[in-house]
Amino acid sequence: MAGGEPGPDEAEGSARGPSKPVGRASAIRPFLLTAGRVAGGGTGPPLPVETQVVATASGLTVLGSLAFEHHDIVAACRHPQSVAELAARLRLHLNVVRVLAEDLCAAGHLAVHVPDARATQDISVLRRVIDGLRAVPDSRGTLRDSG
Repeated sequence: MAGGEPGPDEAEGSARGPSKPVGRASAIRPFLLTAGRVAGGGTGPPLPVETQVVATASGLTVLGSLAFEHHDIVAACRHPQSVAELAARLRLHLNVVRVLAEDLCAAGHLAVHVPDARATQDISVLRRVIDGLRAVPDSRGTLRDSG
C-alpha cells in the first residue's frame, strides 16, 4: 500500500506475533547457549536430573548483572529444586540447564547438592522427578500427559 502502510498480509502477520522458526532453529539455540558443550567443565559426567541446585548469597547479589538464562536460573533457584524441575520451570532443554548450572556453580552463584544413591531410590524423590518431567511442555506448547 502507499505511504509505507503494511499490506493486509503484513498487518495480519504482525497481529499473530513472530513467525515460527524455520528449519532446525530449535536445535541451534541450545547449541549457542552452551557454546556447543554437552557437559559443563568436561571434568566428569553431566549432573544427574535429581541433583538439587540452589542460589548462593553471591549469586543473589550479582543477579542484576547476570544475563538471560543465567539470570533466570539463579532467580528460579531461590529455593532448592532438582535440575529436572528447573528445566521444566524454565522450559529449557535438560542438557542446557545441566551445562549452565555447572557454569554458575563454578562461578559461585549456585550450590549443587548431588543426593546419595540411596536417596535416588526413594519413591517420593522419583515421583517428584517424574512430575517435573511431565511438566515440560511438548513441541506444541502443551503439557505432557499426566497418566
